[in-house]
Amino acid sequence: MLTVRIIPCLDVRDGRVVKGVRFQNLRDAGAPAELAAEYERQGADELAMLDVSATPEGRKTAVQTVKDVRRVLAVPMLVGGGVRQSEDAAALLDAGADKVSTNTAAVERPELIDEMAARFGSQCTVLAIDAAEFEGRFEVVTRSGTHRTGSDAVAWARQGAQRGAGEILLTSWDRDGTRSGYHLELIERVADAVPVPIIASGGAENARHLAEAVRAGATGLLAASIFHDADLTVAELKRDLRSLGVEVRP
Repeated sequence: MLTVRIIPCLDVRDGRVVKGVRFQNLRDAGAPAELAAEYERQGADELAMLDVSATPEGRKTAVQTVKDVRRVLAVPMLVGGGVRQSEDAAALLDAGADKVSTNTAAVERPELIDEMAARFGSQCTVLAIDAAEFEGRFEVVTRSGTHRTGSDAVAWARQGAQRGAGEILLTSWDRDGTRSGYHLELIERVADAVPVPIIASGGAENARHLAEAVRAGATGLLAASIFHDADLTVAELKRDLRSLGVEVRP
């Protein structure tokens, strides 16, 4: 049984942390390095930093921002956004990332997952999946949710794990930024389909939402708004999760 991990997420655009709803109407939330240091102080188990505008703008994640965050951070860091080839992942790992996620580029060229896993190991290779519900099925969406692919999210997660992804970062596009809770059916379906850990993302507001995601099959719990808006600290969230019977790291 994997220990549940609390993972604050820094969605970064132009060197600043931003937050919106369904990847739209982004507002400023602070400086990446300052927030990373604060969340680690509060007890974060990992940190995710995702460049939300890299793919739509056709560029790579800003390596300097990764370096700046790494200087103040000791816990593992997952970085993603704009990763189109293994060389992009190599640059992020060299800058201080522990794991690199790929999303749109992997959908367009699935062999990228094989290449990253072969070169860096599955433990460093994360497949990020943004899924939206259409007519009772979960469809993969890319380019920050602006493009419907027609691909089934559960089948894509299964293929990604088979190709070597060591973890799935699973975001519900419908729930992102809404604080209405994780999409539990989506988590359950993917958890049943893959043998690798799942990070649940999209919709968290309180400890009950996170506990529900754990029971649905997630072992990583990603959240952003509740931390950026100072509704809860990581330590407070862990305290509440323990009271709900969820085992978290000290």
